[in-house]
Amino acid sequence: MQSYIEIKVPISWDESWFVELRELLNDVNIRWQRGYYHITMAFLDDSPRGLDLLTGLNHTLDEAVAPTITFDTLDAFATSGGRRQVIHLTTSHVPTDFQAMVDDIRRHLKDKGCVIQSDFRLHVTLGRVDDPRMNVGKLKRIISQVDLPAMTLTLTDVEFRIFRGKTIALWQLTD
Repeated sequence: MQSYIEIKVPISWDESWFVELRELLNDVNIRWQRGYYHITMAFLDDSPRGLDLLTGLNHTLDEAVAPTITFDTLDAFATSGGRRQVIHLTTSHVPTDFQAMVDDIRRHLKDKGCVIQSDFRLHVTLGRVDDPRMNVGKLKRIISQVDLPAMTLTLTDVEFRIFRGKTIALWQLTD
């Protein structure tokens, strides 16, 4: 079963920099993410049936302090195969405490026998580009025109979900 653990990022569709980004890319075929912004801390490609993952996750997340991250970069990367690109929000400095929490979660899941094929990349997906006229270089040149203000956000809401399905567990981190 595919599932993932995410931490929600409280940004809005109507923020001026996001409106500017969409306007600059108005003629490009993009599936914009609407209202569900998050950082995937671990994507589980598979996990053993009947396995108790929550006890270890509760231990890690009940003691975790809500990370404060300054989002200051718009960027793009190509998905595997290079046919699609992802436009995303990220940071130029990943806080050490946040990276440690992510590493603890991923280590626990792998130790329990979960399959995690993708490496961690701190990014908030804003849109998925499926346009043969685009490549990462072109996207980066376009998005570099956006006036992105540095946004320092405290992230408190963590969710464990079945991929394209129901919620397994929720945590509220303290700040």
